[in-house]
Amino acid sequence: MTDLMNSKKPQWWKSPDVKKTAILWVICTAIVGYVGTEFHVRSIVEPASETMTGVIDLMRIFTWAASPVAGLVFAICLTVLTSKRHYGDNPPAEADHQISNSPRANAVWIVVSALLCLFALITGLIVLQKDSEAVLESTAIQMNVTGSQWVWSFDYPNGARSEDLYLPVDKPVVFHITSVDVKHSFWIVQMGIKMDANPGAITEAAVTPNKIGVFDIRCAELCGLLHAYMQTKVHVVSQNDYDKWVAEHAALEGRA
Repeated sequence: MTDLMNSKKPQWWKSPDVKKTAILWVICTAIVGYVGTEFHVRSIVEPASETMTGVIDLMRIFTWAASPVAGLVFAICLTVLTSKRHYGDNPPAEADHQISNSPRANAVWIVVSALLCLFALITGLIVLQKDSEAVLESTAIQMNVTGSQWVWSFDYPNGARSEDLYLPVDKPVVFHITSVDVKHSFWIVQMGIKMDANPGAITEAAVTPNKIGVFDIRCAELCGLLHAYMQTKVHVVSQNDYDKWVAEHAALEGRA
């Protein structure tokens, strides 16, 4: 008799609230993916390197990859808020589908979650590998960056030194970054480069500026009272202008 009653019990995926949640899930996923992507992209500065363009593309991909999870949460909330109220000590009859105990539902959730995590891991490793290869660029300018409270100092290969950074356009550069006091973080905002500056150690980051202009350099690590003022500019100029500038400043350092 019990088996007969169980066989007549409606399957959980045919329940009205499950169908409603599934429809809302698709709608919410599309809304979260689109709105989240547009919000991120519109709030980011215009890129000045392929690295920053890659960062923006990666944020698009990760936002869409995460949107099904957020969409499901929103869909469940909407289903609960818009469903009819039930009063009494016992749950309503239509809620007796026990989706939480369904092996099929649990298996789908575990597989989908695992695939999303695997996708994020592989994508992140590919990006890290690309960044690591950029540091080994043989034609790159080797630039020493030193952070101190509360200023950045830049040493060029020919002996020039400055507190504003000058770089040629479309020329790869490798930054060798360190600190003389506390921990800082070297961040070129529009180029998507951010790397810790650690006392007594050297970290490396690489980028190729692809746009002429003046861009922002900031410290992204709380480093003391005037941390917010530890910022300067990077001037991306033509190769000829860069050569003239470093030659002049190397001569000034020689006379100093």
